[in-house]
Amino acid sequence: MNILQVTPFFKPLWESGGVARVAYDISHNLHANGHDVTVYTTNRSLHAYDLPTNRPTKVDGMNVYYFENLRKYIPITAPPVMPYYMPAVARREIAGFDVIHIHDHRTLLTVIASHYARKYGIPYVLQAHGALPRDTGSTRMKRLFDMLWTEDVIRGAAGVIALNKIEADHYRMLGVDDEKIAIIPNGLDLAEYRDLPPRGKFRAAWGIGETTKIVLYLGRLDPTKGIDLLIRSFALLAREFDDVVLMLVGEDMGFNHEFKQLIQSLGISDRVIFTGFVSKEDKLAAYIDADVFVTPSFTGFPVTFLESCLCGTPIVTTGHGDLLEWIDNTIGFNTEYTPEAFAETVGRLLNDDALRARLGEQAKELVLTRYNWQSIVHEIENFYAKVANGSLSKRGSVRV
Repeated sequence: MNILQVTPFFKPLWESGGVARVAYDISHNLHANGHDVTVYTTNRSLHAYDLPTNRPTKVDGMNVYYFENLRKYIPITAPPVMPYYMPAVARREIAGFDVIHIHDHRTLLTVIASHYARKYGIPYVLQAHGALPRDTGSTRMKRLFDMLWTEDVIRGAAGVIALNKIEADHYRMLGVDDEKIAIIPNGLDLAEYRDLPPRGKFRAAWGIGETTKIVLYLGRLDPTKGIDLLIRSFALLAREFDDVVLMLVGEDMGFNHEFKQLIQSLGISDRVIFTGFVSKEDKLAAYIDADVFVTPSFTGFPVTFLESCLCGTPIVTTGHGDLLEWIDNTIGFNTEYTPEAFAETVGRLLNDDALRARLGEQAKELVLTRYNWQSIVHEIENFYAKVANGSLSKRGSVRV
């Protein structure tokens, strides 16, 4: 098949979050399976990458357009996704694709790609990546976008991909028919994780002793991830454990100053370490050396959860945002979204070496047998085939 992937972020813009990683892994595996893959994306980033823009370039065998995002023309840190040259390319090329996979529904890339897909009768699959709810981030901008474009975008999709049951319910509430919804999780490309770093590397790099327990958060340092609650829960843990540190690994999204003020007010500044954005190897080393991986709040299906599983580190999270039922009592725990409950659950794991080891082994096995891209991409290919032959063509009303 000749497949177009549309995503606001792509390799090498890993700091932008999970969408870039997932879009790349799907595209890369589709290419490996013999499909022709083109990617429309942007150069939107907090950093000044030297990427060729507004023309196709080869990335691991795929044709990738990094559309200029007006970054050089707008004097702010990270302008919204505004790919001004994309309409000219889409008008010329989209009619030649068999199917289009659009990642993230509230971007101008999505508006442009879905418009020309409908114009030329090319079926497209929409994947919101947990972003359907309006109650996180800039709710005013989300409501404005939904009012202008979301109904057409969702109604025009030949099929949609949900990462979990909760997201599938969100699609249904927007009027999407059941037969158009496929629940397909994220995965890992196991070939990229064959050579894991040795145990102790991350501890040595940050001067952390072998007996010190590490509670690890890895991801965007954003209030929507529950970082405030994590800090408050860790303050409770620090009273119980003399030998535990909290590692906050990830890009400063502009809130670190607030987080550090809270940490200082709780008297735990000497127990919390900010690393900033780290390389993939250092990220894996952090998982391996951590005793517990934590994410208080999330949407969708975080790849970080799967990476933690592959490294044998149990997870503590909550149902605040989305809920992944397969975590609880299998590879970690879902707990209540309060500092007290979160601290108690993390403390339970820190106190029980045998429990951590058992959950860690189960986590590894789960990723190896279920959550790997090789098997998941076959599900996506089958869904593309149904979409392309029109078997999911029934349209329902959409409520936004």
